[in-house]
Amino acid sequence: MNPQRRALLGGMALAVIAPAHAQPQSELPAQPADEAPDAPPWPPAERIALWPGTPPGMPATPPTPSLIMGGRRGERLLSLTGIVHPKINVFRAPYPDGSALLLIPGGSYSFVSVQNEGIDIARRYTPFGTSVFVLTYRLPGEGRKNRQRVPLADAQRAMRLLRAQATTLRIDPQRIGVIGFSAGGHLAADLATAFDEACYAPIDAADTLSARPYFVGLGYPVASLMPGVGHADSRDNLLGPHASEAQIRKHSPTELVRADTPPSFVFHAMDDDTVPAESSLRWIAACRRARVPIEAHLFEKGGHGFGLHASIDNSAARWPDLFAAWMHRQQS
Repeated sequence: MNPQRRALLGGMALAVIAPAHAQPQSELPAQPADEAPDAPPWPPAERIALWPGTPPGMPATPPTPSLIMGGRRGERLLSLTGIVHPKINVFRAPYPDGSALLLIPGGSYSFVSVQNEGIDIARRYTPFGTSVFVLTYRLPGEGRKNRQRVPLADAQRAMRLLRAQATTLRIDPQRIGVIGFSAGGHLAADLATAFDEACYAPIDAADTLSARPYFVGLGYPVASLMPGVGHADSRDNLLGPHASEAQIRKHSPTELVRADTPPSFVFHAMDDDTVPAESSLRWIAACRRARVPIEAHLFEKGGHGFGLHASIDNSAARWPDLFAAWMHRQQS
């Protein structure tokens, strides 16, 4: 175990048992520093295209790519729309221990939140040995064929490419997990329950490899699309506004958990008024029925989309350490 990984685990033990004001900040991962306003930290220098040439299902008129800089609570938040060529965006660990995360940002399937649920999360984990790969996936509501399976095709292809290029990327192909947030949590859960679904025609040797993640992390996920439980905008953006009950059920991961679903970690704030915590509660119940190992953390407060930005006096701020400890146990 490298010294930085040991420092992280030491910090995690204290984070669980000590009051917030007593956390040893020097041992915890530093919050990512903001870049200069005129130098957006996107895209990273190293990127891997998912598809050679034109991705499958390209509409006659491709969407227009756009990088949006917005914000809340004074933060700068970068997001993407109009993703024509989906990519794996590489954030290498300086001292890799072989562990890897495919990171799927949210955005209600209408944009991809590459900073709050991408760059920031990647920077949290790479100093401690885990290489992180942020997925910029195609959005379903931009005129593509088979819209409901376009994001899953990208996630499956990404997992297979990471395994195919594991040696170059200095990762263990058997230790690649996935973590997703909000609608990205839906996609991560979709990958965990439909990793072997034929979403596209194989194109090269990478597609002979498994797309099953070793483990799955879900942050305030849209784990269900069922009415009253899921997020209506995410559902409509994925399936269209007139999806039948059968279609909704078919694309609700909580209805599809099975015995070979990977072990999972889920966290959610009970006061989330965008994606109800019931979504995570149903995922927990489904995992228990299927006897799939699960660790869950339900926080009293936090709202939705907090990423790494929950205040230090909010227990939701501790999810990164809790997840890191759990992830390490899965890989031991």
